[in-house]
Amino acid sequence: MKKVVQRTLIVLSIVLGSVAYSNAQELGVRFGDISGGNVAIDGIFSTGKFSRVHADVSFGQGAGIDLLWDFIYRQLSGEAFKWYVGAGPYVWIDDPFWLGVAGEIGLEYGFETIPVSLSLDWRPLISIVETTDFHAGGFGVNIRYVFGY
Repeated sequence: MKKVVQRTLIVLSIVLGSVAYSNAQELGVRFGDISGGNVAIDGIFSTGKFSRVHADVSFGQGAGIDLLWDFIYRQLSGEAFKWYVGAGPYVWIDDPFWLGVAGEIGLEYGFETIPVSLSLDWRPLISIVETTDFHAGGFGVNIRYVFGY
């Protein structure tokens, strides 16, 4: 248990340091079924007009890290609603250690009067290392603060 806490603190300090050093456009929390637990620090980093990196660090009995590239990012109606689809690696740091690929599809709403965005997404996982497995229940709710609003 002591090693899990140490690893979690190391991962947390690396991620929070990276977020503080980088120019995150949105930062918040994700609730739901996540690789690593039920709560995650959630960040969005823009990589262009139609793409972004969606990063999560989750906590539970260990620590999980998801780094997804949302490769389709379109507006539905007006400026407020957007949908996105992405994929990328994830890692679960505990015993057993898991490494795999996560997919993501979601719907996002950005408020026009306050710097907050809300989104619902589904994130299925395919574990490759230590065991091969498919997990389809990764539904979550994201609440993020929008910087530079």
